[in-house]
Amino acid sequence: MANNTYQGLTTCQSMMAQNPYAATNLTEGETVLVPLRCACPTSAQKRKFGAEFLLSYLVVLGDDVSAIAGLFGVDQQSVWDANELQPNQVIYPFTPVLVPLKSEPSNVRFVSTPPVSVSVPSPESNSPVVGGKSSSKTGVYVGVGVGVGVLVIVLVVGFVWFFVIRKKKESVLVIEGGKKGVEKDPESVQYASLPGSYSSNSQTTKSSSVDINGFKYAIGSLTVYKFREIEKATGNFNDKCRIKGSVFRGEFNGDEAAVKILKGNVPNDEINILNRINHSNIVRLSGYCIHEGNTYLVYEYAEKGSVDEWLFRQQTDRSEDDSVSQPVLSWKQRVQIACHVADALNYLHSYISPPYIHKNLKSSNILLDAAYRAKITNFGLARTIQEEDESGVLHLTKHVVGTHGYLAPEYIENGAVTTKLDVFAFGVVVLELLSGKPAVKPSGTKHGGADDLLFIVIRKVFEGVNVREKLTEFMDSNLNTEYPLDLAYSLAQLAHKCVDPDMNSRPSMSEVSMTLSKIYSSSLDWDPSDELANTSSWSHSTST
Repeated sequence: MANNTYQGLTTCQSMMAQNPYAATNLTEGETVLVPLRCACPTSAQKRKFGAEFLLSYLVVLGDDVSAIAGLFGVDQQSVWDANELQPNQVIYPFTPVLVPLKSEPSNVRFVSTPPVSVSVPSPESNSPVVGGKSSSKTGVYVGVGVGVGVLVIVLVVGFVWFFVIRKKKESVLVIEGGKKGVEKDPESVQYASLPGSYSSNSQTTKSSSVDINGFKYAIGSLTVYKFREIEKATGNFNDKCRIKGSVFRGEFNGDEAAVKILKGNVPNDEINILNRINHSNIVRLSGYCIHEGNTYLVYEYAEKGSVDEWLFRQQTDRSEDDSVSQPVLSWKQRVQIACHVADALNYLHSYISPPYIHKNLKSSNILLDAAYRAKITNFGLARTIQEEDESGVLHLTKHVVGTHGYLAPEYIENGAVTTKLDVFAFGVVVLELLSGKPAVKPSGTKHGGADDLLFIVIRKVFEGVNVREKLTEFMDSNLNTEYPLDLAYSLAQLAHKCVDPDMNSRPSMSEVSMTLSKIYSSSLDWDPSDELANTSSWSHSTST
């Protein structure tokens, strides 16, 4: 599907990370999510290369960066930078490459590329070949030209639409001032005020039809519900429908949804973010209602609850009734969750304009749907990465807000806000998935000691010798050793890098996502019977 149906605009690893099915055992009728690679130029690319468009080009046999750059008349360095490639790095056929362009692409002469000396077999192996070698090459050129031409048209239309919409950009919330220190993250932060009440028929409205300052852009494709519809859906906010806190389960026209009640002003930043992005691993906002000064947000329903409930409820339930056996997330499910979260963060950091930092990633803000697909939620603290951030100047804040155990040291000490803040929190979440323990071990003190922090514990695991034994002790006992120790080591090592005290030593989410895809692919092929055979050799390699 990746190479033939979608012509390399996605990868097998990306599709595996987005779908819970076995990659080699798909059933007819299943719905498969296909992530396609596209992006918009960053401010740095605009300043350095004057790029106004990013074109997705499909690599064919014989292509290299020099040839692609010459084809579009751009600098080689701009292509390397856009794809995070090294000058000597190999690019493979049937993979997409982003090409920064200063103007709309038109009249690209694909036939000017040097002819390919390698024979290309036809995808339709059973169909007869007519016309010999010459017609075969002509078919390749025509196919590539038509395919890329259609792609160029789609991209141009998309970019024109994008830049027109961007002119209606809403103002960005900037939190400043306040006493420095770690605070518990609020359910909502300071937002622009709205009228005390608002109501309308349940319908999808145009942004110009509602006069709400700073909120016009967000509601363009959202459903506006009547309050009585919200009441009916939640059974008048019956406790039986309560999911957690002020979040209730509701039913709208036969479809389940989650209704979140917010007292007072509308969190227009969270709504704007969720309405502008579309990713299968980010919770979808479908509508809202404003009634008597309160706001009711309607989200897609995650049937399996939050990740922290799956990881930590065993400890609570076991103390109440030792005879009750609670379901446990398997090794493959945990790696899949990590992949999904990494894909979502990589999307926020690299594939939307402007990019966003979540700032509040933790296991309780990761939901699971019926297929155990992970979805990030709670964007109340999210902020954009401004142009000065991309140019290398750190954005600092005096208002440090978040959850203890997930906050990066540079954020606590200096208020530095970068994408590496999300990378650190992601590393902690992975450690929770590995160990089945919360980010902070419960203790009698307010914040506990350093030894109570999960990211401190993993550093001790990798110190000195006997790493295998220490890692085995660190792993969640609920897995009952039903996990590949070598892959657990690789995942723990990745998490260890993510929580490095030096922010510059942490990997980007793009690097994390690529590494996780490989770990997940190997996990799908793993058989518990293989573990015994690998234990001896792995133990020897880690102790030397």
